[in-house]
Amino acid sequence: MTATQKLHLARQLAKLGVDVIDAGFPSASQEDFNAVKMIAQDVGNKCDADGYVPVINALCRCNERDIATAWEAVKYAKRPRLLPFIATSPIHMEHKLGKSKEEVLQIARDMVKFARSLCCDIQFGAEDAARSDREFLYQILEEVIKAGATTVGIGDTVGMAMPFEYGKLIADIKANTPGIENAIISVHCHNDLGHATANTIEAARVGGARQLEVTINGIGERAGNASLEEVVMALKCRGAHVLGGLYTGINTRHILKTSKMVEEYSAMYLQPHKAIVGANAFVHESGIHQAGMLKHRATYEIMSPEDIGLESSNGVNIVLGKLRHCEKTRTHEYLQIKSVMDNK
Repeated sequence: MTATQKLHLARQLAKLGVDVIDAGFPSASQEDFNAVKMIAQDVGNKCDADGYVPVINALCRCNERDIATAWEAVKYAKRPRLLPFIATSPIHMEHKLGKSKEEVLQIARDMVKFARSLCCDIQFGAEDAARSDREFLYQILEEVIKAGATTVGIGDTVGMAMPFEYGKLIADIKANTPGIENAIISVHCHNDLGHATANTIEAARVGGARQLEVTINGIGERAGNASLEEVVMALKCRGAHVLGGLYTGINTRHILKTSKMVEEYSAMYLQPHKAIVGANAFVHESGIHQAGMLKHRATYEIMSPEDIGLESSNGVNIVLGKLRHCEKTRTHEYLQIKSVMDNK
């Protein structure tokens, strides 16, 4: 995306009511630096009537040059944040970084301390945390919190964790990391096995994570990240009943508009059956479903399309198709077809 497109999206994310905007990676290119700076100066300084203004976050590797560059871009925001990250798993430390545990621990400690000398809001990112040694993870998180980290990010960077595993990981971090009460636990889930949304929700439900890192339409590296619309609507629909009262402050009526903007700017087009925002998400073709919908929408819709900003002209989205039969004849035709198939 261009810097201008990123600015437009950041403005829309503010309308959505997100708490933190990951604006970019300033040291990656001059274009990304410019985008982060524009977002910090613009969106990062606009307060609404309730005093809301999002945190503007800049990503940086754990080295002084990256951190200083990120700060130069993001410092114009009312609520700037720096996110220095480093890999903590054995495979990453050995093969990517070529460093020992002790070296990584020292780098993390020193760079968080350096970042904190520039900015009072620091999120430390433990890349590939899901494959990291637990005791080392507790240790490095303890040290970066001592050094000034106010949020700690726990990444399932390769999307390999099962929901019960990831929820337990976050719960274990909360139970075994000294000083964790002084930081917010954030989770960052990839979708390689299709579990990003489930892992994110489980981390909040079981583990006590209170910052959930998500993307519009689930876009992201490889198979993508946890989808904002899925996580938000899951909490909206089920939070009070089965998720211990979890909720967000997202204005869900801006979800569809934001989704379409991301789709247009990124040229990453949605599958029609994408949950929440796909073209078919609120469309009913089956005759049995249509019969139920015409009697009561809640028979086949657990949320209203208006909840995400989709305005329906007739209240029920029904399409003509080969499966559209009246309720009485449909059962009869199904039995006929089944009989023929059985005979074959």
